[in-house]
Amino acid sequence: MFLCQARFLYFCSIMRVIDSIKNSNGPVFSFELLPPPKGKGIDSLYKSIDLLREFDPKYINITTHHSEYIFKEMGNGTFERKTLRRRPGTVAVAAAIQNKYGISVVPHILCNGFTPEETEYVLIDLQFLGITNLLLLRGDKDKSGVPTVGGYIHATDLEKQINDFNDGVFVDGSNMEMKETPFAYGVACYPEKHEEAPNIDEDIYWLKKKVELGAQYAVTQLFYDNNKYFEFVDKVRKMGIDIPIIPGLKPMRKLSQLTVIPRTFKVDLPEAFAREIMKCKTDEEVEIVGTEWCINQCKELIKFGVPGLHFYALGAANSVRAVARSIF
Repeated sequence: MFLCQARFLYFCSIMRVIDSIKNSNGPVFSFELLPPPKGKGIDSLYKSIDLLREFDPKYINITTHHSEYIFKEMGNGTFERKTLRRRPGTVAVAAAIQNKYGISVVPHILCNGFTPEETEYVLIDLQFLGITNLLLLRGDKDKSGVPTVGGYIHATDLEKQINDFNDGVFVDGSNMEMKETPFAYGVACYPEKHEEAPNIDEDIYWLKKKVELGAQYAVTQLFYDNNKYFEFVDKVRKMGIDIPIIPGLKPMRKLSQLTVIPRTFKVDLPEAFAREIMKCKTDEEVEIVGTEWCINQCKELIKFGVPGLHFYALGAANSVRAVARSIF
């Protein structure tokens, strides 16, 4: 009896992200983690989750990274191209977290670095494990510039494969004998536009295409200027896009991030924020300023009526905890 009851409670806690948002009386708390590098244990991820569990996260995103091509010198003047994968796939990590904590997990599924056939087997494995929330992304381009043979170029192509899979059709056109619980998915969006988009309107046009194909919500790239988010949501609504737009946030913690974050994520830092960070002499001072800025961001976003607050918690779990304690 106890085991049956435990299983019932476990599966009740696992629901679609969109349903968690719709069933919540306030903004949903969620965060994102990165699988440990090859050779490292999962305990560091568990420690981050343990720090943040008290705030009732409705789901945890698990990032993924594609394999990289490296060129190994053979000693005779030639080079051999090899595939290197620095981190394990998200399937095992996502399953371990969902099994241990009973919290919905959202693995990232990428276009870049994977063939449709490889993606299909990931979908089959996830479905066997009862993991049916996904975040679909194009993913960063391989540093070598070598494209994946037969791989997708756009997230919309990945959506079409997921939709066919949900309809019981494999990539080779054959039909499944039986259909399981369909996947539900969200996508990414960019308040300051994707770096490759010619302008924000073109970027929103493609977001609308993603929604038309079935995306149920969108999570933003991290940002530090709430006005960028407010303006983006206004433009999105005028384009007829009505899905939840979840702000993505990351408290700044280090002096180096003053230049690294804008360069890496193609975002602007508000002048007032950058000025305060530049006054800091140590990372500890930056963490105090960064946490306070994020708290104020969150309070303003909550007043605006955001559906959730999603935190990029890699290397920042303690700061995210400090922020969450002030707003949840």
